[in-house]
Amino acid sequence: MAENILIVDDELDMLELLELIILDKTPYQVATTNNPLEALQMLAEKPFDLLITDLRMPALSGLEVIREVRGQYPDLPVIVITAYGSSESAEEAVRAGAYDYITKPFRKEHILISIDRAMEWRKMKTELAALRSQRPPAPSGN
Repeated sequence: MAENILIVDDELDMLELLELIILDKTPYQVATTNNPLEALQMLAEKPFDLLITDLRMPALSGLEVIREVRGQYPDLPVIVITAYGSSESAEEAVRAGAYDYITKPFRKEHILISIDRAMEWRKMKTELAALRSQRPPAPSGN
């Protein structure tokens, strides 16, 4: 089963561009929305393996989206893409729980590498959790 990526950006052109890049160069499935509130609803209705979000959007900012996601889906990697990049906003996004932070305009290769790394990180976390659940409890010392 192919992994699923959810993209939220208030710019429709950016949504279309990201969807085209991902569908053309990866095996991943893509869902998009230009509404961050709808993105949170979509996450509640269907499992996603990666979230890509813009930083500045109406209704909810990318930082608010990250904080919501961290509370409900702590293992979901989030990549932030923004045209308003600064070291301060990058630090704030990473502190909030972003996996990566990419400034617009970006090179196609950069976003693809970030996506692949985030997906690999998620797979490793899932495998680690599975291994931990199979491990017998440590003996208690008497």
